[in-house]
Amino acid sequence: MADALLAAPVLYRVSDAVQVLNLSRTVIYDLIRTGRLRTVNEGRSRRIPAAAITDYVALLEREARGSQ
Repeated sequence: MADALLAAPVLYRVSDAVQVLNLSRTVIYDLIRTGRLRTVNEGRSRRIPAAAITDYVALLEREARGSQ
């Protein structure tokens, strides 16, 4: 179980989210600013929970189905 937790990050830096979502840094910050991508703050660091990335992808899928 502990190995599974260490295998995938729970919190991503913005630079990590850029790679995971294959979007630009500017787009990631726009998504954060508009509330489409949730973040948490730990001290002065902004992190994106893995669940927020999953939720954002699910949102995109719902929007794609709605436009068909």
